[in-house]
Amino acid sequence: MQGAQLDHLFGALSDPTRRAILMSLKEIDAPVHALAADFAMSRPAVSKHLAVLRQAGLVRERRVGRENFYALERAALEDARAWLAVFWRGKLGALKRLAEENDE
Repeated sequence: MQGAQLDHLFGALSDPTRRAILMSLKEIDAPVHALAADFAMSRPAVSKHLAVLRQAGLVRERRVGRENFYALERAALEDARAWLAVFWRGKLGALKRLAEENDE
């Protein structure tokens, strides 16, 4: 994943409402009106958040009749996890060594 893509991804994740929308979508796809009801927001406000999430690759949109359903795009979250994991690998190894030294 390139720098600009990561910027969009983490920018989208920086908003608490967008993170809450992603949590709502982790189990089931939902139309805009259902998400708006869950968050006590107008449909246009939720649609703006969903547009940011879609541009970041975090959700995908599917039209069913007159409604747009949104689904979590787990691959983008995996990209974020993989990028963050680089910072944890060394730290977890150091923590393990420290714990082993304290056991001796």
